Amino acid sequence: MNSSSTNVTVIVEYESFTKAVIKNVFVVVLSISINYIDGSLIRTFCKHQIFYMSPRYILFIHLVVNDMIQVTLTIIMFVISYTIYKLNVSVCCILILPALFTTENTPLNLACMAVECYIAICFPLRHLQICTIKRTILLIGLIWITSMLSVLSDLFITLATEPLNFFHSQVFCLRQIVFPNPIIVKKRDITYTVFLVIVWFTMFYTYFKILFTAKTAGKDSIKARNTIILHGVQLLLCMASYATPQLKDALQLWFPKNYTDSQFATYVIVQILPRSISPIIYGIRDNTFRKYLKRYMFCKISINYVENNRL
Repeated sequence: MNSSSTNVTVIVEYESFTKAVIKNVFVVVLSISINYIDGSLIRTFCKHQIFYMSPRYILFIHLVVNDMIQVTLTIIMFVISYTIYKLNVSVCCILILPALFTTENTPLNLACMAVECYIAICFPLRHLQICTIKRTILLIGLIWITSMLSVLSDLFITLATEPLNFFHSQVFCLRQIVFPNPIIVKKRDITYTVFLVIVWFTMFYTYFKILFTAKTAGKDSIKARNTIILHGVQLLLCMASYATPQLKDALQLWFPKNYTDSQFATYVIVQILPRSISPIIYGIRDNTFRKYLKRYMFCKISINYVENNRL
């Protein structure tokens, strides 16, 4: 644990002030933009009952809310790492645990959306019977239970193996420092490998089935293939979170002099970039959602215009 803390200290101290400011401004502006778009999608969903009756949109809006929480928490921890620098372990746990929940939720949610899309395209007559609202809510609950069981075990192991004064100490807020037991690392690697295999298998099976069906369908095949490609890119980027520990170790070995830049690039690609794709897939490309989103945006613009004229 002390070694890890020392390594982090060296990395932060030797990064120039200008570079640190640029990185922080970049991620904060990017996160505000993503959260603003996601907030518009959530408001559009809440204002129109048509979306409440569709498992596809329920899974989508759960993904959006999940990503907003994840982006907000990771940005807070990123800024804290450059400003406050060290946090109380207990406070750090409060930030890290929800961030880990939501990070692991995203690939699982996308895999469920892939299955729903597969059923809708390959079994359209049975879609309403299989994909019900009740089952969708239960599926979302199962996603959260799975990620919580995966992450909370880290906390329980730490509580059982670390002295009480450890939770009152000040540390750099990283998962490997807050949960330092070697057993946690082995458990994490096994869990991520299992998740990786399940999500990969789901993605390939459903997407190849959808591609084949879309190809034989005719006129909608191009749009279906494009949507599948976007889903695949988003899923692949999110699944990279399962391999993040190994990727960071490799980057530190390959680029020891540019480790902070490599870490930053990994953070943006793995944690932030996938969260910007969801609005493109459903907020812009989906005809139904785009129609209602336009109504909301135009209505908001009209209200602002009237209020400005009154003033």
